[in-house]
Amino acid sequence: MSDAVTYETNGHVATITINKPDLMNRLDSEIVDALHQSWKRFMATAGERVAVVAGSGRAFSAGADLNAIPHDLYRAIPGIGVSVDKPVVAAVQGWCVGGGMVLTTMCDLMVAADDAMFSYPEVKIGFSGGLISNLASRIPHKIAMELLLTGEPITAQRAYEVGYVNKLTPADEVLSAATAYAEGIAAQAPLPSRMLKRFTAEALPKGPTEQAGIARVQVEAINTSADGEEGIAAFMEKRLPVFKGE
Repeated sequence: MSDAVTYETNGHVATITINKPDLMNRLDSEIVDALHQSWKRFMATAGERVAVVAGSGRAFSAGADLNAIPHDLYRAIPGIGVSVDKPVVAAVQGWCVGGGMVLTTMCDLMVAADDAMFSYPEVKIGFSGGLISNLASRIPHKIAMELLLTGEPITAQRAYEVGYVNKLTPADEVLSAATAYAEGIAAQAPLPSRMLKRFTAEALPKGPTEQAGIARVQVEAINTSADGEEGIAAFMEKRLPVFKGE
């Protein structure tokens, strides 16, 4: 795995950290791919029940790197790029911008520093991937639209007031508070936790870009499968394919 994202395990909790602090954790293709691999690892490791996702340095993420915009951001988002039914807790300090907000929106709980700032400024630069539209199913509609249509940031206090953040702490306590949430969840029975997360995900409306990302992942899984390779090979070799469901 790339050093752009670190992965640590302590008991039943995995901590996934975006790790380009000198660039304020701006999202690029390297980070997107590393987050994608991290979510796959998290889901494949039976003993890890809850994940904490964080950013190193003074920001959670300053959003997409405009010098290297990742056009496959959906791959980095739990529940879209990778099916994640285990609980995820976000630990946010400093700025949480653009794709960083998309990532935290798909987390189940969030702890934020009391001086954190949330922003989705795509209207100010004339670019959008559309994934953030699901924000309107997680906080009041008009608050979501204020963020999306004006591009102006909101404070951590405001995010807490409208239900986007669960708990505010001083900046130096964010990770420990998020980890405490994760450990509390991990101490409970994991099967109902996962079922309840799945049921809740099914109950929440999904925007068109979110649906497209989920569909694309499933299509790519088939097209890159062993059966997919076998079918093409059999066609080229003019023989009957031997499919194994793999």
